Amino acid sequence: MTDTTPEAASVYRDLLRSKSGAERFRMGCEMFETAKAFVLAGLRAQGEGRLRERLFLRLYGHDFEPQERERILASIRRAVTRDSRPETRDLP
Repeated sequence: MTDTTPEAASVYRDLLRSKSGAERFRMGCEMFETAKAFVLAGLRAQGEGRLRERLFLRLYGHDFEPQERERILASIRRAVTRDSRPETRDLP
Protein backbone atom coordinates (compact mmCIF):
# COMPACT_ATOMS: atom_id res chain seq x y z
CA MET A 1 0.00 0.00 0.00
CA THR A 2 1.26 3.47 -0.83
CA ASP A 3 -0.10 6.97 -0.62
CA THR A 4 2.36 8.24 -3.24
CA THR A 5 0.96 9.12 -6.62
CA PRO A 6 2.60 7.44 -9.64
CA GLU A 7 3.72 10.89 -10.83
CA ALA A 8 5.44 11.67 -7.52
CA ALA A 9 7.06 8.22 -7.47
CA SER A 10 8.39 8.83 -10.98
CA VAL A 11 9.86 12.20 -10.02
CA TYR A 12 11.50 10.59 -6.95
CA ARG A 13 12.97 7.73 -9.03
CA ASP A 14 14.33 10.23 -11.55
CA LEU A 15 15.87 12.27 -8.74
CA LEU A 16 17.61 9.21 -7.30
CA ARG A 17 18.82 8.12 -10.73
CA SER A 18 20.39 11.54 -11.26
CA LYS A 19 22.65 10.97 -8.21
CA SER A 20 25.96 9.15 -8.39
CA GLY A 21 26.45 5.90 -6.52
CA ALA A 22 28.54 7.73 -3.92
CA GLU A 23 25.80 10.33 -3.44
CA ARG A 24 23.15 7.64 -3.00
CA PHE A 25 25.38 5.83 -0.52
CA ARG A 26 25.92 9.05 1.46
CA MET A 27 22.16 9.68 1.46
CA GLY A 28 21.57 6.18 2.83
CA CYS A 29 24.16 6.71 5.57
CA GLU A 30 22.59 10.03 6.52
CA MET A 31 19.13 8.46 6.66
CA PHE A 32 20.44 5.71 8.95
CA GLU A 33 22.08 8.27 11.25
CA THR A 34 18.80 10.19 11.41
CA ALA A 35 16.84 7.03 12.21
CA LYS A 36 19.42 6.11 14.88
CA ALA A 37 19.06 9.56 16.45
CA PHE A 38 15.28 9.08 16.67
CA VAL A 39 15.70 5.63 18.22
CA LEU A 40 18.25 6.95 20.73
CA ALA A 41 15.95 9.80 21.70
CA GLY A 42 13.17 7.33 22.41
CA LEU A 43 15.46 5.02 24.36
CA ARG A 44 16.88 7.88 26.40
CA ALA A 45 13.36 8.94 27.29
CA GLN A 46 13.06 5.52 28.95
CA GLY A 47 16.36 5.97 30.84
CA GLU A 48 20.08 5.81 30.08
CA GLY A 49 20.82 2.34 31.50
CA ARG A 50 22.29 -0.22 29.11
CA LEU A 51 21.80 2.11 26.16
CA ARG A 52 24.15 0.27 23.79
CA GLU A 53 22.37 -3.02 24.41
CA ARG A 54 18.94 -1.50 23.91
CA LEU A 55 20.09 0.27 20.73
CA PHE A 56 21.38 -3.01 19.32
CA LEU A 57 18.14 -4.77 20.18
CA ARG A 58 16.00 -2.03 18.66
CA LEU A 59 17.97 -1.85 15.41
CA TYR A 60 19.10 -5.45 14.91
CA GLY A 61 17.42 -7.63 17.54
CA HIS A 62 15.14 -9.43 15.10
CA ASP A 63 17.98 -10.14 12.66
CA PHE A 64 19.60 -12.80 14.86
CA GLU A 65 18.62 -16.08 16.45
CA PRO A 66 18.34 -15.94 20.26
CA GLN A 67 21.72 -17.60 20.92
CA GLU A 68 23.56 -15.32 18.52
CA ARG A 69 21.75 -12.26 19.90
CA GLU A 70 22.87 -13.18 23.44
CA ARG A 71 26.46 -13.69 22.26
CA ILE A 72 26.44 -10.20 20.72
CA LEU A 73 24.89 -8.67 23.85
CA ALA A 74 27.57 -10.32 26.00
CA SER A 75 30.22 -8.82 23.72
CA ILE A 76 28.64 -5.37 24.08
CA ARG A 77 28.62 -5.77 27.88
CA ARG A 78 32.30 -6.77 27.88
CA ALA A 79 33.19 -3.76 25.72
CA VAL A 80 31.34 -1.40 28.04
CA THR A 81 33.10 -2.90 31.06
CA ARG A 82 36.50 -2.85 29.33
CA ASP A 83 36.06 0.77 28.30
CA SER A 84 35.24 1.62 31.92
CA ARG A 85 33.51 4.77 30.86
CA PRO A 86 29.87 5.76 30.72
CA GLU A 87 28.23 3.72 27.99
CA THR A 88 26.68 6.78 26.37
CA ARG A 89 29.95 8.69 25.91
CA ASP A 90 30.42 7.84 22.21
CA LEU A 91 26.75 7.89 21.28
CA PRO A 92 25.18 11.04 19.88
